[in-house]
Amino acid sequence: MADRPRVFVSRVIPDDGLEAIREVCEMDLWERDLPPPRDELLRRVAGCDGVLTLLTDRVDDEFLDAAGKKLRVVSNYAVGFDNIDVAACARRGIPVGNTPGVLTDTTADLAWALLMAAARRLPEGDRYVRAGNWKTWGPLLLLGPDVHGATIGIVGFGRIGQAVARRAQGFGMEILYHDVQELPRDVTEPFGATFLPLEDLLARSDFVSLHVNLSEVTRHLINAETLSWMKPTAVLVNTSRGPVVDQRALADALRNGVIWAAGLDVTDPEPIPMDDPLVGLDNCLIVPHIASASPATRGKMAAMAAANLLAGVRGEPLPTQVPPPA
Repeated sequence: MADRPRVFVSRVIPDDGLEAIREVCEMDLWERDLPPPRDELLRRVAGCDGVLTLLTDRVDDEFLDAAGKKLRVVSNYAVGFDNIDVAACARRGIPVGNTPGVLTDTTADLAWALLMAAARRLPEGDRYVRAGNWKTWGPLLLLGPDVHGATIGIVGFGRIGQAVARRAQGFGMEILYHDVQELPRDVTEPFGATFLPLEDLLARSDFVSLHVNLSEVTRHLINAETLSWMKPTAVLVNTSRGPVVDQRALADALRNGVIWAAGLDVTDPEPIPMDDPLVGLDNCLIVPHIASASPATRGKMAAMAAANLLAGVRGEPLPTQVPPPA
């Protein structure tokens, strides 16, 4: 068995991936619910041919030094890869894999669920009933903005942004989008989507949904200034990455009526501390990073992550490789 590649898998993932890895590799699996502590992570990756990581595992020069010269692949169980220093991996000739495409529609579903739940105050309504406060039907009880016929602004018009736009069409919404540049008409025309600069998009939108990668450009893209451009009746939804939003500025905006409500699948940090000001706000809906949390999608992600890992330890091209920086 000594000739089997050694790999470390940093969390239990669905069997769609684990079984394939177990058949081929000598697998060290971290089986606890919480991520491995940093010192334990560095110890466990030492001498491995491949590692399968999660967003909670930081892969940097320290990690790569600890792993050693045998390391041939880093496979991330996620579409995003902001936990990985891809340039550092590239310098050492180590390919990085991710799981794009497979969670597009599942994430768009969750973004839409957050949008509607925040707008129509569903968590507040549920708490209201369970607290025994529902005494009668009231004309002014828990009013929230209509979704149908409203204007949605989608920031980041890639696969997931387009899937959100497709759903918006069913609600008869006007669809605006912002991206690093205006996209070709053959991409946007099927959605009837109109490109706008960010300031104009935020000013016109009733709902704003974020779908950008995390980078130095997008970190705190939504901040006190950009929030001030939004309507006081607007709803902000974030299913991208937590640091895209300045949470302190968002809490101030929600508390002071700068915007109406927010629905967040991601926070900064994760998990969000219980003393974060957002936690105490009724008009902020927060869920624990569950955008891809369907059995089918998580299983497909596991299969893709395993395929990347196994290709890497065999010295083969990764099926879905993160392009190294130019």
